[in-house]
Amino acid sequence: MNDHVRDLASVRDATERLLSAAAALDNAAVTQQSRLPGWSRGHVLAHVALNADALINVLAGRPMYASAETRDADIERDAPRPLDTQLADIRASAARFQEAGARPADWSRTVTLRNGVTDSASRVPFRRWIEVELHHVDLGIGYELEDLPQEFTEREIGFLAERFAGHPDVPPTRLTDGTHAWRTGRGTEGTPEVTVTGPAPALLGWLAGRREGTGLTVDGDLLPALPPL
Repeated sequence: MNDHVRDLASVRDATERLLSAAAALDNAAVTQQSRLPGWSRGHVLAHVALNADALINVLAGRPMYASAETRDADIERDAPRPLDTQLADIRASAARFQEAGARPADWSRTVTLRNGVTDSASRVPFRRWIEVELHHVDLGIGYELEDLPQEFTEREIGFLAERFAGHPDVPPTRLTDGTHAWRTGRGTEGTPEVTVTGPAPALLGWLAGRREGTGLTVDGDLLPALPPL
């Protein structure tokens, strides 16, 4: 079971970490390239703010975004804003998300996200936690995958392993950090074709498309090529 109350608290803490770290930037740094191709740090900050309201829409049963084009246009519109405006927007939208999460609701209900993806409402706070933590790393301001909370890293590996489970282009794969193990790929029964071993942050970086597999060892074949998230 997902504990949405606990995850909402984790989202709040992660947001404060991001805001505190980003407050040390200046307006020039906001315009500089982030770790995401084609996005400045301003794009990342704008997206973090807009995503909170998008997930409020999900919880309310509305479309997450009016359209893919509108989502992209809104990020482009907001990316050039000065730092103080960016941070104020993130703080305000984060507060709205917390308020939405505090309302009495059926957290077992199914909700619809982008591209027709469905999930339990109870996992929406964790999805927001993902956005805040990974995009904090994407800013490239000293917060690394190794700095992520251990609970988050392990859960996100499981989340992404589940996302790629059954994918026809990913071979049956076992992932392990030496303590925990996950299965993914087109077949999760029987003997895996590939075993990928490494520290949990390295596994997460590869699964999330943030790293190319540095620090991982592969038994059985080459490191699988993962489809885009």
